[in-house]
Amino acid sequence: MVDEAMQTANGQTGRAADIGMTILTTMRQMGVSAIPRNYEIFYEVLTGSNQALAVDLVSLSKKPSQSELDDLSCKHLSQNNGQRVVEQVRDVVAHELEDIARLLRSERTNIERYGELLSETRDGLADPRLVTRDIVSRIASVMAVATQTTLRQGRALADTLGEKTLELENVKSKLEEYKKLADTDSLTQLWNRRAFDKRQAQIYDDQRTVMFGALMLADIDAFKGINDRFGHPVGDKIIQTIASLLRSNLPGNAFVARTGGEEFAVIVDGVSEDAVLEIAERLRNAVAQASFARLHPSMSAGTVTISIGTCMASEADGAEDLYMKADRALYRSKISGRNSVTSHSSLAAMNRAGGKSWMLYRSN
Repeated sequence: MVDEAMQTANGQTGRAADIGMTILTTMRQMGVSAIPRNYEIFYEVLTGSNQALAVDLVSLSKKPSQSELDDLSCKHLSQNNGQRVVEQVRDVVAHELEDIARLLRSERTNIERYGELLSETRDGLADPRLVTRDIVSRIASVMAVATQTTLRQGRALADTLGEKTLELENVKSKLEEYKKLADTDSLTQLWNRRAFDKRQAQIYDDQRTVMFGALMLADIDAFKGINDRFGHPVGDKIIQTIASLLRSNLPGNAFVARTGGEEFAVIVDGVSEDAVLEIAERLRNAVAQASFARLHPSMSAGTVTISIGTCMASEADGAEDLYMKADRALYRSKISGRNSVTSHSSLAAMNRAGGKSWMLYRSN
């Protein structure tokens, strides 16, 4: 099936819409979830950009699991080749440090020889009766040459060490750039799920962030229907647009990540619950009022909306519990008609008033 689709796609070079439809059709036929990271795999395969990935994809079952697809992504797509990059950097650093150690050993030998020459000269001049003007002249000439040579070697060493230091700084800079890339979502340039997991765990390292920190989970409403109607390229643009709206409507110290296909997470510090709800409503309104007509003529303001669930860190026992409670609040927003904000505290109040938890009936 993949082989046939590749032939179709290769015959449609330059026709992005046809390729996009081919990708979408192939994913549907194989029972693959229509999420961006899967779309990236099939785009690479069906456009002939990654033959090795194509071979591995064909070797899978007719209906590959998400874990199998994620394994392919980690193996073949560049942003997931973290271990290889780290190993390369480690090898470069080891090589540079060995060069520096060799240069320093060589310089130590040169300095030791120069010191021996000074000692011999001193000993030779100890008895004035044996020293003539000619001998002093020769000694001075030898010492001048030796000193100039030593100074020249020292300057050369300093220059070389400076170059090596610059090279190591460049390696360090590249490693820092990689680390940032490894924690960045390639589609939106927001933080990714890996970075979010680390940041969320840090909330409970400090009592202040526990008292005045909060988690917001946002999800694009009916995104599968949007993808089906307008296509994945438009869906990706919608995700990018919403990412930009989140960035521009959040406090400067907020941490915002894309944690899944159409899912986002926001961590805010130093806020009350009222302030968190105000921020969440601002985000919801910004998306609801945005026009996506530039992406497709049928998309006016209100075509795309988000639902949000919030939870204060003080209401949870840890990072996992915090995420679960915010997710339950998000789900309540979804089943209540979408395009709304729900807090965990309001859910807790509803449960106390109702005597039982509607959350028990959430399907996984």
